[in-house]
Amino acid sequence: MKKVLIIGGGTAGIMTAAQLLKEGSFEVSIIEPSESHYYQPAWTLVGANTYDFEKTRKAMSEVIPAKANWIKDYAEEIQAEQNQVKCRSGKTYGYDYLVVAPGIKIDTTLIKGLTESIDKGVVCSNYTDPKHTWEVLKNFRGGTALFTQAATPIKCGGAPQKIMYLADDHFEKVGIKEKTDVVFATPGSVIFGVKPIAKTLMEVIERKQINVRYHHKLVEVDAEKQIAWYEVTKEPGDCVVIEDRKGDMVDESINYNYEGKNVKVSQESGRYGIHFDMLHLAPPQTAPDLVKNSPLANEAGWLNVDIATMQHKEYANVFGLGDAAALPTAKTGAAIRKQVPVVVENIIRLAKTDTITDMKYNGYSSCPLVTGYGKMVLAEFDYQSNFTPDPKLKRMLVFNSDKEHWRLWMLKKYMLPYLYWNKMMKGERV
Repeated sequence: MKKVLIIGGGTAGIMTAAQLLKEGSFEVSIIEPSESHYYQPAWTLVGANTYDFEKTRKAMSEVIPAKANWIKDYAEEIQAEQNQVKCRSGKTYGYDYLVVAPGIKIDTTLIKGLTESIDKGVVCSNYTDPKHTWEVLKNFRGGTALFTQAATPIKCGGAPQKIMYLADDHFEKVGIKEKTDVVFATPGSVIFGVKPIAKTLMEVIERKQINVRYHHKLVEVDAEKQIAWYEVTKEPGDCVVIEDRKGDMVDESINYNYEGKNVKVSQESGRYGIHFDMLHLAPPQTAPDLVKNSPLANEAGWLNVDIATMQHKEYANVFGLGDAAALPTAKTGAAIRKQVPVVVENIIRLAKTDTITDMKYNGYSSCPLVTGYGKMVLAEFDYQSNFTPDPKLKRMLVFNSDKEHWRLWMLKKYMLPYLYWNKMMKGERV
C-alpha cells in the first residue's frame, strides 16, 4: 500500500486525508502538533460579538480521519531527495507521496513595533485574537478607528474590511458614530480586485462615509503614541496627499472620502503617520519556515507548484495546496475546497499509472464580504479575477451575489460552518 504523508492538520490537510481515504487505497499519515482545529472564517463574527469563539474550535482528534495515522509532532525539514520528512522529535517519516499543507505564518516582526503591540491595549487583530477585537470595539468611545493591513499576502483579502463594516454598524448602534472617523488604509489601489464586488463595496464606503487611504504600506506601529506609520507607494499629483489642513485639495486616488474628517496625520522622513484611537489590522503573513527553507520553495519562499495541477514543479511525487502554495488567488477555505479534489485525483492516478489526470484548478476562490450585521456580498472569482458566482446560490433565492443580501449573511453565519464541520472535514465534495 502506497504511503501518503501530509504536513498540516488544517483545512487542506484534513480534507485531503479524508478524501484520499474515501476514494483510494493508501496509508495516510498527518504530521500536526496542535491539539485544536479552528474554523477561522468565523473569527470575523467573533470579533463583532455575533459568534461564540468556542464554536470555532474542535479537538484535533475529532477532525483527523479515524483511519489516518496522526503524528503529533512538528515537521522540521523536508528531505525531498530522500522522500522523507524530519520532525522536531528527531524521527523521520518516509513517503511515496507528500502533500504539503502547513498553512501560513503570521510574522509580526516584519512591521516595526507590531510584536510588542498586537493584542494589547487598543491594537487588535481577528487573525490572532478575535476576542480581544471585541473588547477593543466594546470599549471604544469615539475618535479615529483605523483598519489596515500589511502589504504581504494574507489569508483572505476581504478580512480587513469585514470587521470594519461590522464595527461601523456597532458604533452607530451604541451612539458614537457621529464622533467617530472610520479609516481604511490599504496597500492596494482599489477596494477589491473583482469589479462587480468593488462597485458594491464602494457603495458601502459611500453610505458609511469611510475614509479610504490607498497605496498605504504599513511600516511601523507606535502603540505608545497611537500612530500607524506608512509609506505612500504612489507618486501624488500636484496636490496635497494626506495632510490634515482644512480646505486643501487631496489626491482621491490616494485619499478618498476625506472631506469633513478629523483624522490627525503627522509627516516625518517621507512617511505619514495616522493617529488612531483604535487599530485593527491584518498582520504580515509569509510561508512557514519549513517551506521557505526547503527545496520545495520558489524564490519568494512559497511552495513552487503548478497552479493548475498543484503538483510540484521539480518533485513529481510532491503536491502543495492551501495557504503556503504559490497560487495567484485568495488564500481561503473556499479555494482549498476546489484544490483538494485535484490533488486527490492526481495522487490516485499517479499511484496507478505514473501520470496525473487532466483535472485543472482554475484559481477559484471566494471571499464572503460581510458589510454589516445581517448583510453580505459573496465574491467568487478565478485566476483572471472573473466574477464566477455559484449557480447553487439560486436555490437560496440569491440571484445577485455581488449585491448585499441577508440570505448571504445566513449562509456565512450558519450554513458554511455546518458544511465545513459536517461535509468538508468528512471528505465529502461540496
